[in-house]
This record gives sequence, C-alpha cells and structure tokens, in this order.
Amino acid sequence: MNKHPMTKEGADALQMELNRLKKEERPRITQDIADAREHGDLKENAEYHAAREQQGMVEARIKQIESVLSHSQIIDVTKLPQTGKVVFGTTVTLLNLDTDEEVTYKIVGDEEADIKHNKVSVGSPIARALIAKEEGDEVLVLAPGGNIDYEIIKVQYI
Repeated sequence: MNKHPMTKEGADALQMELNRLKKEERPRITQDIADAREHGDLKENAEYHAAREQQGMVEARIKQIESVLSHSQIIDVTKLPQTGKVVFGTTVTLLNLDTDEEVTYKIVGDEEADIKHNKVSVGSPIARALIAKEEGDEVLVLAPGGNIDYEIIKVQYI
C-alpha cells in the first residue's frame, strides 16, 4: 500500500479534529437524538432527522480522517538534514522575476493543501518545479495561467 506524505503539522491538526469529533461532537449528537426521540412521532420530528443527518456527516468525517492518517507517512521537516534543497515540507520564499513580488509557499501533502494559507500540494506544478532546487536557483513554473519565472530566495525547514 502506498503511503502519502503529510507534514507533522497537518497530521496533528487532523488528530485534533478527530479527537474533537469523537469526544465532543459524537456525544452531543447522541444526546440531541435522545432528546428528539422524547418528542414523540419520529416521522414528523425535524430535530430528530436533523440530528441523524448530522450524525451521519460526523461519522463519515471520522472515517475519512482515520483513513487519511492510516495511509499517511508523517514527515517532520524540522528533523530532516538541512541541505538547503527544496524537499517535501520545506517553506520556500520565491521572487517572481517578472513582477518583483515575493511569495512564500509550504510544500505539503494533498490532504493539507490550502492555497489561502500558502500551502501547496507536493503534486502541484509549482511544487514539482521547486523540488530538489536550492536558494539562488531560477525555476520556470508551468502554471495554468501561463509560465512564471521565479528565483528561490530562501528555503526553510520549519
């Protein structure tokens, strides 16, 4: 079975969510269902049906998180040899050579990717272009919106 890479930070966040779902959400929903049952006829009981639907969504999310964690290889980038090369988990600061704008990305697993928080999937075009490069290297990223020339300003193992 292939394991998918995940940062320690991403695995910790999923574990926290899993604990919250199991220890807080699951018991609360069970109580909501019990309370709704006391209201009588279940066919026309909106609270009961809403709680059952919510229970299904929470249980599905629990199964999804457990599956992701069981199929992940957790990588703690702070414990990797700091060679200066871009590898999975590193945070890379780039200079766009056309616009002179700087941007910083962390290379993460597919489950953790979140462009709003500058976390790019290891399989994305930008991450693929950066892997194995180092500070000072120029890279051409074949982006959907057009090719972008970057210079790697800084590689951090944080």
